[in-house]
Amino acid sequence: SWDVSSGINAEYGSFQTFQHYFIQINLRDRAMALRLVSRACLRQLTACSRPLSMYYTKSHEWVNVTGSTGRVGITDHAQAALGDIVYVDLPDVDAEFDVGEEVSSVESVKAVGDVALPVSGIVKAVNEELSDTPTLVNQSAEGDGWICEIELSDPSELEDLLDKAAYDEFLDTDTE
Repeated sequence: SWDVSSGINAEYGSFQTFQHYFIQINLRDRAMALRLVSRACLRQLTACSRPLSMYYTKSHEWVNVTGSTGRVGITDHAQAALGDIVYVDLPDVDAEFDVGEEVSSVESVKAVGDVALPVSGIVKAVNEELSDTPTLVNQSAEGDGWICEIELSDPSELEDLLDKAAYDEFLDTDTE
């Protein structure tokens, strides 16, 4: 019959060497596994606990929320459909709008598109760069081409909006 200790001694020289080797490998693997699991859990926890900041409407507006402020604009899909934008009608600062109310209009060489407010709020700032460079909406519709910043009146209205995945899915089904 085969003796475990003689097999270990033959492979590792002594049982103590085997124990030392096994403990080091085992601890290193456990530590590595713990680090990997911890990172994965932390990413998962962060993703789950971090609220969404970018929301979309089916009429192709977006709002990017930071705290109680939202930056509003039209989606990349909307600017592509409009074509070359030549004028953006900016709202007045301190004007108050209800959800769905027209806050701006965007004029292109093809058409004029109304911009509805995704959530109700008070306009706190407008993107003055659009007065001189309306094509900024074409260049960066969901970034530097924002139209106005609002103070949210009712943050619970965000629950009625789409996240990026749902908006993309809407676009896929809307174009079929």
